[in-house]
Amino acid sequence: MPTTITLSNLSWATPDGRELFSGLDFTFGAERAGLVGRNGVGKTTLLKVVAGDLLPRSGAVAVNGRVAVLRQMVQVDARETIADLFGVADALELLKRAERGEASADDLVHADWTLETRLADALTRFALNADAETSLATLSGGQRTRAALAALVFAEPDFIILDEPTNNLDRDGRAAVLDLLAGWRAGAVVVSHDRELLDTMDAIVEMTTLGVRRYGGNWSAYRARKALELAAAQHDLADAEKRIADVAETAQTMAERKARKDGAGKRKAARGDMPRILLGAMKRKAEETSASMSRLAETQREDAEADVVAARERIEVLQPFTVSLPSTDLAAQKDVLKLEDVTAGYEAGHSVLRGLSFAIVGPERVAVTGPNGLGKTTLLSLIAGALLPWSGSVRVMMDFAVLDQRVSVLDPAVSIRDNFMRINPEANENACRAALARFMFRADAALQIVGTLSGGQMLRAGLACVLGGETLPPLLILDEPTNHLDIDSIEAVEAGLRAYDGALLIVSHDEAFLAAVGVTRRLTLQ
Repeated sequence: MPTTITLSNLSWATPDGRELFSGLDFTFGAERAGLVGRNGVGKTTLLKVVAGDLLPRSGAVAVNGRVAVLRQMVQVDARETIADLFGVADALELLKRAERGEASADDLVHADWTLETRLADALTRFALNADAETSLATLSGGQRTRAALAALVFAEPDFIILDEPTNNLDRDGRAAVLDLLAGWRAGAVVVSHDRELLDTMDAIVEMTTLGVRRYGGNWSAYRARKALELAAAQHDLADAEKRIADVAETAQTMAERKARKDGAGKRKAARGDMPRILLGAMKRKAEETSASMSRLAETQREDAEADVVAARERIEVLQPFTVSLPSTDLAAQKDVLKLEDVTAGYEAGHSVLRGLSFAIVGPERVAVTGPNGLGKTTLLSLIAGALLPWSGSVRVMMDFAVLDQRVSVLDPAVSIRDNFMRINPEANENACRAALARFMFRADAALQIVGTLSGGQMLRAGLACVLGGETLPPLLILDEPTNHLDIDSIEAVEAGLRAYDGALLIVSHDEAFLAAVGVTRRLTLQ
């Protein structure tokens, strides 16, 4: 039988009863499918239900084949090793007993003598200099992702499920993921905002509040199709709104005509030259005609209003949010920040940055790049004042705002609205709500507690609070800003940052993002 994952009337809700998705009917086949959709729509939750980590509220998932899941490892047990990740710790221990001459005859029958070689090959494929006994806690986030990818391939599954596989990876790590998927001939479901990766897919599966829909072809083909759908929805909205106006105009005309006829009838009745029975018949006919026309007009109006609602819902799904920013008035020759001969680190004798000198003048757009573990986040911590240099000097001459990967600018215990008012004390309630609405936190959505948000929603809330005020700092520092945003949001942020006239310092491995925001210079750490 072919490899498939079939969703049948699948529904899931949060413990407090909030429905995330319902009635999903869909089949993933033996192809590379990119699962996309806005933050908070339930993509990661759907993957967890498919993998068996969560139980659906109703419906079922039928899997024909073996499934392996790439799991994001934000926190790991200090005792967990690569062997544990690969699920081969016991098998490796058996081989060690055999080498010491302590294995039983039954052990020797079940020993996998190729295991060590295959494990080493899997790690080498993803350029990971480690062995089975390496503790996962000693690896960087990018290295853990590489190890997880190696374990995924090592399992030789029929279906792989990847949730944001390029997050936290440097250029070489991203290339390894792209190479893996380019050569993958079994089934794959990939949740990602990485447009380069999505352009390698065979199909794009879009998840919205309206359900799940498949689009054949890669990301570029999907975007072209969505542009046509948005234009069609906007046309339908304009047509429905015109029909409402036409119905209202026709009703007004009919009312004026009836008023004139009623007036003429009353004048005839007043003259007394027409039998009462005839007058009564004429009155009943006029009333019946008027009622019939009113019912027709009401039906037409209701139909047109329903079409307006449907078209607006489609546009809401299709139309990304927009970002517009006020000017910072940063002069071209104004010194923004300067680092001189800086050496810094976290443990004595183990410096992360050594002798670094670097400056930004005026509205430069600087990307900090380089392999994982060479000090990009350390550099941002120095500039933000969260870390002091061991030697040298760090001077920031401008007000600045930082959005790190944890979005620590936000207080997780309070609402998005309260965070905005704290960060922008000059804003009134109307300005606050308008700014949050531009970032798609409308009405009660602005009252959500930050700690309950998904990663993408939290970053979007951080962007709203930092970029939504009346005044902007002349320097924005962004640490992997696209890691948890959906692609519509990324493109909207790109548009906003292109309009930003201050200085940008960005740590990112997303080359498409860096090109879109117009990076003018790179600081490559080696």
